[in-house]
Amino acid sequence: MKPIIPEYFLSLTKAVRYNSLQKQHKEIFFTQLAFTLVELIVTVAIIGVLASIAIPAYQDYLDKAKTIRAISDIENIGRRLHDYHIDNNNYPASLAEIGADNILDPWGNPYQYLNLSDPNIRGARGRARKDHNLVPINSDFDLYSMGSDGQSVAPLTARASRDDIVRANNGRFIDSASKY
Repeated sequence: MKPIIPEYFLSLTKAVRYNSLQKQHKEIFFTQLAFTLVELIVTVAIIGVLASIAIPAYQDYLDKAKTIRAISDIENIGRRLHDYHIDNNNYPASLAEIGADNILDPWGNPYQYLNLSDPNIRGARGRARKDHNLVPINSDFDLYSMGSDGQSVAPLTARASRDDIVRANNGRFIDSASKY
């Protein structure tokens, strides 16, 4: 036979149990309000590792984007130079004649141009960009960006020219001098 427990007593034990659980929950909640020093150090370390991976990847992305923009600019200026040649039967003496003298490369430097096809320009062949055999890389005109360092010399193998974006083989190659 079951013992008879009054309903009042049952409701009282439920209330005591409920209040006890509430107190335990509050104690757990209030004791977990702050992070420990170890947790903070681990979090900072994880963020540091992620940043050390992400920042160089982002820099590489920006460098590639600037190179692609310089290649596009050189293609467009080269097209304008060819249009000028078709209309006038010679290449202009400077980029100002086609309205491209104010165009800057992605690194903030003006594009460099040298007319190689006009025999009246003294010393043009000597200033022409040259490959590793010191042979001029173009026969019509040189058009290039001095790259991120803003420095350049005639031979492409020189350290100052390795980051230049060059037009070579009379426009059939436009890319970094280090790839030519």
